[in-house]
Amino acid sequence: MTISVAVSGASGYAGGEVLRILATHPDVEIGAITAHSQAGQRLGGIAPHLHALADRVLVDTTVENLAGHDVVFLALPHGASAAVAQQLPESTLVIDAGADFRLESAEAWEKFYGTKHAGSWPYGLPELPGQREKLVGAKRIAVPGCYPTGGQLSLAPGFAANLLEPDDVVIVSASGTSGAGKSAKTHLLGAEVMGSMSTYGVGGVHRHIPEMEQGFSKLAGEPVTVSFTPTLAPMPRGILTTATAKVKPGVTEAQLRAAWSAAYDHELFVHLLPEGQWPTTGAVQASNHVQLQLAFDTHANRVIVSVALDNLTKGTAGAAVQSMNIALGLEENTGLLMQGVAP
Repeated sequence: MTISVAVSGASGYAGGEVLRILATHPDVEIGAITAHSQAGQRLGGIAPHLHALADRVLVDTTVENLAGHDVVFLALPHGASAAVAQQLPESTLVIDAGADFRLESAEAWEKFYGTKHAGSWPYGLPELPGQREKLVGAKRIAVPGCYPTGGQLSLAPGFAANLLEPDDVVIVSASGTSGAGKSAKTHLLGAEVMGSMSTYGVGGVHRHIPEMEQGFSKLAGEPVTVSFTPTLAPMPRGILTTATAKVKPGVTEAQLRAAWSAAYDHELFVHLLPEGQWPTTGAVQASNHVQLQLAFDTHANRVIVSVALDNLTKGTAGAAVQSMNIALGLEENTGLLMQGVAP
């Protein structure tokens, strides 16, 4: 079976990463490659690492150019996907790497994004309990945000097993600069970033907070409150997340480790490391893999979970291709066999 695929937003980091993965996917034929302001340009001049596609010319992001494919990946700015998606046939598998369809609550969307809610689609994080089944045969899929991928994977086993308190979850993440997109911004210049870390989106205002709270609350069966702080690290890609939550009375370290082991021991891409070994972003760079480790701080009665992932791969494009594979009945790891890159 050959699957025809179109990729929008191909001049950006997320769209380029989708193309990098699809270029070696054995079941895919890459059709339209689209952009907006850079339409008409040769892809090799924008993304010179994509050798197999270097001579392809970007076309404009229109419904006419995207239609007629089995699968369409939308790597567009937040708020731009809904208008395109509603004009594509229902028979087309549409996978949105933006935020437009991640949130189920219209109130949360309007509070954090300030526009009208477009609805919600099946959520492309199959490692969450019960989520993989919702992706099978789906025709519309919302790819998780990069921060919520690590954030939710960090504590999901504890909430699913009823081991964690819902009212005091604290998550801090350090991200590479590619998470901010490809547009020129002064605070992302090399001179500003090299040798320096910075904090942003402080005080409960980051748009990924309701996405994490949504996932945790479903697993816990009650509202979960998340305090999230993102930081910018002097590296191009990768996310290192530290998540903590109070454990319920009587919970032991053995119970915690057993819950995380049960959740991830059979997963292809999420790995709970042996005790004493801690995740590093370098170990998962350019791969769809996620590393985790946990500790029980008995003094503070909190579980502490460290998670490393590549924000562009498992945090965006890898999750999109993984979700496509599940939806179409392919082996879940097809096209995603790459290991990490070191050093």
